Amino acid sequence: MNIAFFLLPKQEVVCLPSNATLRQTLERMERHRYTAVPVLGDDGKYVGTVTEGDLLWYLKNREGLSFEQTARIPLSEVPLRTTNKPVPIDANMEDLISLAKGQNFVPVVDDTSAFIGIVRRSDIIDYCAGSLIGHGTDDKKVKREA
Repeated sequence: MNIAFFLLPKQEVVCLPSNATLRQTLERMERHRYTAVPVLGDDGKYVGTVTEGDLLWYLKNREGLSFEQTARIPLSEVPLRTTNKPVPIDANMEDLISLAKGQNFVPVVDDTSAFIGIVRRSDIIDYCAGSLIGHGTDDKKVKREA
């Protein structure tokens, strides 16, 4: 199975530029209700994933930091405590499943390491469940629509 089938393209993914501020990060994650968001460099390459935990630990260790001050703190100052490894678009399904065990999503990059989207763990689980039951993902979609 080609992982491109599962790809949620970059245009549909909530991402943060590496030059975002801490406040922008907090607000975007709150608005979209995400617990983790990919961070991209100026060149469009995947830099890492910022999580709620990263933000909470950063805030905890900055005594006296006000919300207003977060607008002056670059996201690059926040240590990313988890490494979400990306996969190349031509990766095999086993690699994707292996990474998805410990990540909400798996970032996908092209052959120049540019970020092109994500594969959500929930989509992988749906695919695997369909395979175990003996139904393809198309059968599951038909059942949901019925």
